[in-house]
Amino acid sequence: MKKLFAICLVALSALISVHLQAQEVETLVLIDTDMGKIKVKLFNDTPQHRDNFIKNVKEHLYDGLLFHRVIKQFMVQAGDINSKDAPLEQHLGDGDLDYTIPAEIVYPKYFHKRGMFAAARTGDEENPERASSATQFYIVTGKFFTEMELDKMEEEQGITFTPEQRQAYMLEGGTPHLDGKYTIFGEVVSGMKAVDKIQFTETNADDRPIKNIKIKSMKIVNK
Repeated sequence: MKKLFAICLVALSALISVHLQAQEVETLVLIDTDMGKIKVKLFNDTPQHRDNFIKNVKEHLYDGLLFHRVIKQFMVQAGDINSKDAPLEQHLGDGDLDYTIPAEIVYPKYFHKRGMFAAARTGDEENPERASSATQFYIVTGKFFTEMELDKMEEEQGITFTPEQRQAYMLEGGTPHLDGKYTIFGEVVSGMKAVDKIQFTETNADDRPIKNIKIKSMKIVNK
């Protein structure tokens, strides 16, 4: 009887372990662009953003859209639903669906180091809840910071960077002034060379690339 109980206990533990591992698996999305492929993992502890993005990808919403806002040593942004086949003179940045995603700011666990994948949004004045765009996202490129610069930022803004943040901003780069203000819901796991090709492209006065950079397709690659 004891032996049977032990076997059942082991089996139950194995089932629980498999279930927990399944819950922990992060969705991977492959973004195929004119500049190369970018693979992103979506975080499970920002579930509303994750699920909304998966929905958009499965509906092929991003296929054909442009990287419409590119700023060197800062970020590259895409997801304006009006950007598909948009002429070069057209102003972009306002195209979105008719809803927003409630903020899921998991800080300081997720911060704006290089390669982080985050939701764009309208400004605090019109959007004090910091709700996210339903479609627009950005990938952090950023720049390197010295210890002295981070010390000054802490003093001026009344904040304290974690040791992990300090190390990342000094060795990898990022955009620390955005921390705690935007929802980060994923991270690039491969393809930052493609992101860098995008960020160093020539842009106009509206930060739009002079030559269109298109998202050819997006797809879930682990389901």
